[in-house]
Amino acid sequence: MTSPPAPPKEGLGRLTKFIMSTINEIQAQIIEEFAAFEDWTDKYALLIEMANELQPLDEKYKTKNNLIEGCQSRVWLQADRIDGKVVFQGDSDALIVKGIVALLIRTLSGHTPDEILSADLHFINDVGLKEHLSPTRSNGLLALLKQMKLYAIAFQIND
Repeated sequence: MTSPPAPPKEGLGRLTKFIMSTINEIQAQIIEEFAAFEDWTDKYALLIEMANELQPLDEKYKTKNNLIEGCQSRVWLQADRIDGKVVFQGDSDALIVKGIVALLIRTLSGHTPDEILSADLHFINDVGLKEHLSPTRSNGLLALLKQMKLYAIAFQIND
């Protein structure tokens, strides 16, 4: 008999189901989800579905300070530290990009700064995401990932 799931931590919303998994377990789930589709049109549809499932970012976080530089679309990223874990929230004005934001938040949010900084995010290559993105979206993906790691470093330094 398994024990009941832990009650959700305030502020984590839908992400609570992912914080119980390691980053590598989450990556394995994502790889499996993308493997269900052979055609990239279907994989883009999956990204759009993920974008639609991402909780909207509160307007108070859609500030210039939270805008990610290097993205063609507007992308906002908010990071908070809750109980020693980094909790990310984000949004974009473009659906595919918002799906990418959702993927990275799903993978990294709810983990410690050390876990985030030591993570090898192999799922990006394993699902073929990087090779199927336009150069500007690929640059945006890297800029978003860089910013997430910078937040982790900042929280790590403030320990």
